[in-house]
Amino acid sequence: MRKFIFQSTRLGFSEWQSSDFELAIDLWGDPLVARFISGKGQFTVEEVNERLFKEIKNGIYFQVQYWPLFELESGEMIGCCGLRPYNKVIQAYELGFHLKKDYWGKGYAFEAALAVLEHARYNLKTEYVVAGHHPENVASAKLLRKLGFHFSHYEYYDATGLEHPTYTLKLT
Repeated sequence: MRKFIFQSTRLGFSEWQSSDFELAIDLWGDPLVARFISGKGQFTVEEVNERLFKEIKNGIYFQVQYWPLFELESGEMIGCCGLRPYNKVIQAYELGFHLKKDYWGKGYAFEAALAVLEHARYNLKTEYVVAGHHPENVASAKLLRKLGFHFSHYEYYDATGLEHPTYTLKLT
């Protein structure tokens, strides 16, 4: 059984481990998940492995990751949600979430994001969180507004080669 670093009502947040390659492939190797986060619409096996180890390094050096999410009832890994460093000067983080298709539209992304924002507010003592989304990802735009984020600017996202709408949320 996975150890959880924190939980919400239906979700357990774990930490990526080097032994999680199959979980990473199951998530980021799915073209339906990758289409909004990869300019090619999919990730190679090598790119998934790089992404996994980047998350592990973020955990080691910054105490944040896009943490793997597990449904508490079933124990199934449903995706990831978390933070990565965004601006070290003002200690701001970027929120992100990637869910498997079977879990879209069930409120998991909202629940996970709320839990991550609470973690940022109380454990990381940060004042600002930013989030962006692929220009065609209408569901993410709607979710960010529901979470209280406000559009601030467009920002180039190297992985897609596009300018992504970017939003900010003041936590204090």
